[in-house]
Amino acid sequence: MAHRREIAAIYTAAVIQGIVLVTFPAVSTIFTSAAHYGLSTTEYGCMFVPQAVTAILGSFLGAGVTRHIGGKRVFLFGLAADLLSMALLFVSQFAKGDHLLAYGILLVATACLGVGFGFVVPALNTFTAAFFPKKVDRAVLTLNALLGLGTALAPVFAIIFVGLGFWWGLPILMSGLTLALLLLGLGLPLKERPASHGAPSRAHGITIPARFWMYAAFAVVYGICETMNANWATVHMSKGLGASATLASVALTIFWVTVTGGRVLFASIEKWCPPQWTYRALPILLALAFLATACSPKAHPFLAILFFGVAGLGCSALLPLVISFGQRELTSMTASVAGGMIGCYQMGYGVAAFGVGPLQARAKLTLASIYGWAALFAFSLAMLAFFIVAKTKHRHH
Repeated sequence: MAHRREIAAIYTAAVIQGIVLVTFPAVSTIFTSAAHYGLSTTEYGCMFVPQAVTAILGSFLGAGVTRHIGGKRVFLFGLAADLLSMALLFVSQFAKGDHLLAYGILLVATACLGVGFGFVVPALNTFTAAFFPKKVDRAVLTLNALLGLGTALAPVFAIIFVGLGFWWGLPILMSGLTLALLLLGLGLPLKERPASHGAPSRAHGITIPARFWMYAAFAVVYGICETMNANWATVHMSKGLGASATLASVALTIFWVTVTGGRVLFASIEKWCPPQWTYRALPILLALAFLATACSPKAHPFLAILFFGVAGLGCSALLPLVISFGQRELTSMTASVAGGMIGCYQMGYGVAAFGVGPLQARAKLTLASIYGWAALFAFSLAMLAFFIVAKTKHRHH
């Protein structure tokens, strides 16, 4: 059993990582405002491409790097990358007079954020699964609930700082918290532990079971679905529905609050509602939320906020469960499952973060219609969930 200080540090890191992760989307109105950065929709979407690329690389390389330098160093390196990302975001405001320079700094900042996310989040999931080997599903759901709490807090902080007239207070706050956590982590043992009993350890190479690709496909499609809400909710609210910047931030907050609340809820009721049931039901709820968002009337933006909340509940437990199911089943690569799933999730993130802009500019699709098409991805999640759970239950019997 891990020391309480280690568990507290890992759970605190989840909250801080969640805030850092959503800091950029949380201040999207600043990036797209002509009074500040003046980014177009396409430029805003492209801003997250470096994040997706570096997060994918970090996630997939993390297990190999961990074997060479240890999980603690990977975790701390990820925190340092997060710290650099927030510092660059703060600095970028001083280059707003030079559009290309400011945008270049933002691209480097999101690239650093991708490194941080790609190293920190798989490490958090792997540590948590190792700390609680007999309660993996609940522990991973709890960890990701705290990660979700951070993502919910980010737009709240954005509302406060933007309202006070200095949005850059958010990256300053996160720089301080990340630095404090980094210093705390230096003094903790965070020794490597096997992620599961009996899982084979390979110093050279990993055998990838065929079943991994079904889990990977689920993570990619889930990444698309989550990002449609996480990165584009504020843009849809402000530009598509004509809502104020405050209401746009509220929509993003509600999305992440219900993501977090759902993770807490399903971790609490797993005795009465098995994770396999939750895993199959939530994609259908998410699909219905997408269809409702696509039909949201401009005259009633609060309805759209409600639908984003439903989408958050639909997303809530899916990523934690695909990680914990994979770690339990894919024992030949247990230490790499979390990184693999996060990397695949980031592939989907990149597709949705970048793809919406060109769809609007070239295909002349509105965000509302894109949300309608996104329902198809959610329905495909339901199909993948059915096959993953059916095969898993068969194997356990």
